[in-house]
Amino acid sequence: MRRGLHQFMSPFRIIIVAYLISMFVASILLWLPVTHQPGGELTYMDALFTAVSAVSVTGLVTITVSETFNGIGILVIAVAIQLGGIGIMTLGTFVWMLLGRKINLSHRLLIMVDHNQYQFSGMVKLMRGILFTALMIQGIGALILGSYYTQYFDTFSEAMYQGAFGALSAFTNAGFDVTGESLLPFANDYYVQFITVLLIFAGAIGFPVLMEIREYFRPSNENFKFSLFTKITVTTYGLVFVLGWLGIWFLERGYYFAGLAWHEQFFQTMFTSATSRSAGLTVLDVSGFTLVTVLFISGLMIIGASPSSVGGGIRTTTLAVMFLTIRSFALGKSDVKAFGREVHPEDKQKAFIVLSFFIVGLFSAVMGIAAFERGNDQVELHDIIFETSSAFGTCGLSTGVTEHLSNPSLAILMTLMLIGRVGILVLLFSLKKKDTKTHYKYPTERMIIG
Repeated sequence: MRRGLHQFMSPFRIIIVAYLISMFVASILLWLPVTHQPGGELTYMDALFTAVSAVSVTGLVTITVSETFNGIGILVIAVAIQLGGIGIMTLGTFVWMLLGRKINLSHRLLIMVDHNQYQFSGMVKLMRGILFTALMIQGIGALILGSYYTQYFDTFSEAMYQGAFGALSAFTNAGFDVTGESLLPFANDYYVQFITVLLIFAGAIGFPVLMEIREYFRPSNENFKFSLFTKITVTTYGLVFVLGWLGIWFLERGYYFAGLAWHEQFFQTMFTSATSRSAGLTVLDVSGFTLVTVLFISGLMIIGASPSSVGGGIRTTTLAVMFLTIRSFALGKSDVKAFGREVHPEDKQKAFIVLSFFIVGLFSAVMGIAAFERGNDQVELHDIIFETSSAFGTCGLSTGVTEHLSNPSLAILMTLMLIGRVGILVLLFSLKKKDTKTHYKYPTERMIIG
């Protein structure tokens, strides 16, 4: 029986089960009265939804966090966010090492799957680098924001508390806040917005990119060269950020931003473009945007962050490989090249598989929620599209309809958040059966496509 269970529980399934267990444990803790504010009431569905949103670093909630949970509850949410952001296997392996245990091959395989890597070598080193870099960035962000928040909050401890949680939420792209108003109180504070955007970038650009940047600045690595992954990731992330920035301003310049000073438009559109990818924090009311902008931001959330980062979505490399493949096909070329390198054929196949699954999953979710909310006058179709895109992309932005959805609709959103966190490829590989060798092939025949 043990052998059968071992064969059934592939590393991909273990990762999914680990996240499911974390979500369940967090939901139980958040449901306990000891984590609630005096007089606060919370249904188990609200606790479960909050736990799933925290572990998947999404930020969608059906309640106001600061009004519902006390310090213990906030701590539970913070730990859940850290687990989901840095990765369960990374933190679990670190604890395992503190206990003096040896990191064997199976543990290295789990780290590799959790961070979407391709090789065993260097997994422990990668884990240490990720953990050190993540905690260092969060610590610096907490000190910068906390010391600056002393002008906004009555006590130094409250300022540091807000700064620490703000840095954690921004770096992990979790979208949670303990102000009760996200970053709306800092809509005109460009310093807070700029620091938050830097933290969002650091978390969403991808841990492998951060590791390569760290190696680049080491004096001993004079001949260091960035990988194709880093070059494509940074380029695509930057281009989508700029296009999102310009697109939001262009679509809302005569509507939401009408009458605002140029610097207000500049920073609010910049922040919205950055946070729309996967962060979920906001300095304005998203529900005030026109329909076309809501759909445009939905597209940004679908693209999401980079692979092996804290964000979700189809990921930047998927978008880049798809674009490069289509470009090569239009030019009559069979291979895909970028930055003097050739993209592996398997990566091209994976890109289109991820996009296809994402489209089918998103469309099915929209249809499901639309069916469950047919009699709900507070929910429109564009709200559903925005909400599902936010959940699947683990972003957390909302037009304000989350709390008005029925339990079946919330269950759909939780499923999307889970898939968005573990990754589409991990989910598909968990469903994959053991490869069987075929001893024969059928004749090949062409199909009419398009």
